[in-house]
Amino acid sequence: MLTRTTDFNRKICRHRQRGVALPLVAIGLLAMLAVAGLALDASHALTNKTRLQNTTDAAALAAAKEYDLANDIIAANAEALSIFGINADGAGNHELNAAYDIGEITIRIEWSETLNPFINTGVGPYVRVVATDYDIDTSLSAVVGISEIGIGASAVAGPSPAIKRACNIAPLVACAKDPEDTNLFGFQPNQLEVLKAGSDPNCPADPENPEVGPGNFQLIRLDCGAGGKCVRENLAGTYDSCATIDQTVETEPGNTVGPTVMGLNTRFGVYTGAMQGTEALYPPDVVTAEPSSRLFYGKSDTSNECRIRRTDTQDLVTAETIDFSWDDYLFNIQTAQLTNIPPAGEYERRVLTIPIARCDGEDNGQSTLDVVGFGCYFILQTVEQAGNLAHIFGQFIEGCTANGTPGPDPMSGPDPYLIQLYKDPDSGDS
Repeated sequence: MLTRTTDFNRKICRHRQRGVALPLVAIGLLAMLAVAGLALDASHALTNKTRLQNTTDAAALAAAKEYDLANDIIAANAEALSIFGINADGAGNHELNAAYDIGEITIRIEWSETLNPFINTGVGPYVRVVATDYDIDTSLSAVVGISEIGIGASAVAGPSPAIKRACNIAPLVACAKDPEDTNLFGFQPNQLEVLKAGSDPNCPADPENPEVGPGNFQLIRLDCGAGGKCVRENLAGTYDSCATIDQTVETEPGNTVGPTVMGLNTRFGVYTGAMQGTEALYPPDVVTAEPSSRLFYGKSDTSNECRIRRTDTQDLVTAETIDFSWDDYLFNIQTAQLTNIPPAGEYERRVLTIPIARCDGEDNGQSTLDVVGFGCYFILQTVEQAGNLAHIFGQFIEGCTANGTPGPDPMSGPDPYLIQLYKDPDSGDS
């Protein structure tokens, strides 16, 4: 039997339970808001982290490329900051751009001669770009005292290992002087070399250099097929195939003089024959200066020795006596003495990536050659057609950028390479 006292006590208990439940509900709601806020703000921060990382990656690549071209730290740093600003101003980056514009993001640029360890010495070729102090305002996370989330990014870029598979090769091949010498296969960096020399019956190719064989003049067949049109366009810069070390390339028989001249000379801003009107597709190099006297390969009035000579005096020409070489080209770039300022001109159009193959001089007509490596060949002057002659004068140089697939580890050497991103050895999230 219920009494009035018992009923009254039950009512008091129910009121007390309600009083306990209200704080629990409030705590639960706060926890839900905190979880939702952290999820929302973490997603927002991750989005901005990705945008910051992409912008930092672009800045590092730009700096490494500029340093590779001009060997100038000041210019490379300026290029990194310029590209960072341009990308920060890109579509969807309004928060990043606003923070960068008012100086809330700190950019630090470091240079190292080695990738790992990365030691900031102020000397390249490896560059690290670090972006810090970028704080993202939170929304619901503020209920648990988190008003900002700090994010940062770092990126390291520099030259890749030597290319094992090159895809922007010119349709030329050099025969290795020493196929077992992996340091340019017997060629000496910066020494003068002539390609397509074997077309002169009175002055065959350099006896120190192996030849492909009868009917071949150091041209190779790429995927565009046989014929002069393919040679012309590929020498101008339309690359239709790749080559891989320890695999083969097919030779293109015949001298193909006219297409050789028309294609290569676009790199100097000379457009003749079928190449007229192709300036936009095949821009000239930024520097088109040449030796003061044209070079020729042949004999002199006083010597029957076939060598590289000056046209005006018939004197022998070497890397030490030539008055415009790869070193002079680099000097002109570093001192901004450009013939064609970008975008009218393009850097290193005069540098060809060509396969170096094993030759025995016995390959007659269309043949297959084994590729032992690649070389970077700087063209010294425009190619001149003289009857059935079209000699190409140049130098093998210490490395050049090329599209393709690098090997596994960074290394120095004369082979073609890429400018690429690396994982920052001192950062866990680059």
